[in-house]
Amino acid sequence: MAVTFPPDYRPSDDEPFMNERHREYFRQKLIQWKIELLREAEETLESLQEGGMQEADLADRASAEMDRALELRTRDRARKLIAKIDAALMRIEDGSYGFCEETGEPIGLRRLEARPIATLSLEAQERHERMERTHRQD
Repeated sequence: MAVTFPPDYRPSDDEPFMNERHREYFRQKLIQWKIELLREAEETLESLQEGGMQEADLADRASAEMDRALELRTRDRARKLIAKIDAALMRIEDGSYGFCEETGEPIGLRRLEARPIATLSLEAQERHERMERTHRQD
């Protein structure tokens, strides 16, 4: 049975956490995000295939090359993001989505709404970042 909800539906704290509606809402949100990233990647690929090195001026050629390098770095970040989206979709399927990997506590709807690929609660994420800063300073 498919879960349906109005287009303006947002998960609410009034509902049981990660109920079927929540899971379907986030599944659709993640899929749409992935589709958008893939569309942008396709546009980048087409743009890179069209744009040869026709610039006669050395400065124009260097600028175009920097633009292409930046675009490729952006696409690489998008590729990594797609892997995180796929992992989140797998967590939805196995029932672990929305729960902190460290504590097992709910991550929270507001955090998931802002960052649907989150794997840590806000508190666990802050602890993790403090530890990274501490170790980076050593």
